[in-house]
Amino acid sequence: MTGDLLIRSVRPWPHTAGGPETDVLCQGGSIAAIQPGIPAPDGVAVVDGRGGVLLPAFADAHAHLDSTRLGLPFREHTAGPGLAGLIDNDRAHWRSAEKSVAERATHTLGRTIAAGATLVRSHAQVDTDSGLERLEGVLAAKEAHSARAAVQVVAFPQCGILRDPGTQDLLDQALRAGADIVGGIDPAGYDRDPVRHLDIVFGLAERHQRGVDVHLHDAGELGAFEIELICERTAALGMAGRVTISHAFALSTVDSDRQVALIDLLASNDVAVTTVAGGRANPLPLRRLRRAGVRIGLGQDGIRDYWSPYGNADMLDRAWQLAYRNGFRADDEIEMCVDIASRGGAHALGVDRHRMIEGDSADLVVVPGDSVAAAVMDRGVRTLVVRAGVLVAANGELYV
Repeated sequence: MTGDLLIRSVRPWPHTAGGPETDVLCQGGSIAAIQPGIPAPDGVAVVDGRGGVLLPAFADAHAHLDSTRLGLPFREHTAGPGLAGLIDNDRAHWRSAEKSVAERATHTLGRTIAAGATLVRSHAQVDTDSGLERLEGVLAAKEAHSARAAVQVVAFPQCGILRDPGTQDLLDQALRAGADIVGGIDPAGYDRDPVRHLDIVFGLAERHQRGVDVHLHDAGELGAFEIELICERTAALGMAGRVTISHAFALSTVDSDRQVALIDLLASNDVAVTTVAGGRANPLPLRRLRRAGVRIGLGQDGIRDYWSPYGNADMLDRAWQLAYRNGFRADDEIEMCVDIASRGGAHALGVDRHRMIEGDSADLVVVPGDSVAAAVMDRGVRTLVVRAGVLVAANGELYV
């Protein structure tokens, strides 16, 4: 769905601080003009940006909509230690939620859109306990909000592929059922056989002609080795631009020379990286990654779920968290975090539509504030959210 819309009185990034207000005309889902005093064409809706900062709409590059409990009663965190403890806790409790996966995912996706994101990549757990039930719930949320956001769904083997026999066939079924991407998880540290795990993941990707997104929590040289294996398979199958490594903790847990070599490897194979600005892991080397040309996106990860009590469906809040975790104070550093949360994230997901120039897709968000840095610090309710020229949310509530 595309539309025509005239947005009055906004200050487009990067010319926001102290800059004059201007208008933005959207026609046929694209930005047609950016200038003051645009006459309203006949029949075109006009909305007021109230002098706010105009940004590219956010892209949540790593979410888990199938596990969210946002909007439900708070539950005590009961997971045991380590990755296995978190996985087991989720597996033990997800069926006891007060609402279905589809209802919970639809609610949280709606809040994510109202906060300014029009592009989301959500992982959906596929295992021998849940079958395709969690995937189907996320696909239902995707359909419910299809007019408001583009959603990429990852068939995610969170309990492992080799550790959970039967999951390989379920992943195949998931890709046939509508999953856009095949996922993986710690091929060495969790599934204990990186070669076999990646053979399965990339084999499915090749068979179904889909992309790959691998959760990689393994740190240090183990994780570095797995990055090399992923890049080798990306090159061998000609999948440059279609592979993502989520978390990539190895990049911040090896020495500087090794880090540079790994970043160069990612760049040369066009393998993207996503981060969630987590509280325990060392921050990723954002500047080095961007200088090398590695596509990098930001995501919310789990949102008030059985893994973590954190998360509120707001990507601007997550941009603040990314800046805070990196110790950023300067405006240009904070703006880099916003870029990673918006057009950078879209680029990481293979979508080049967030440049905010004439002719580009009109996916936009208006945030109160007199500069980008101020908007991040204050995180006011989003004034307007626009997808392809259609107003989809206003003042923090869904519009259509």
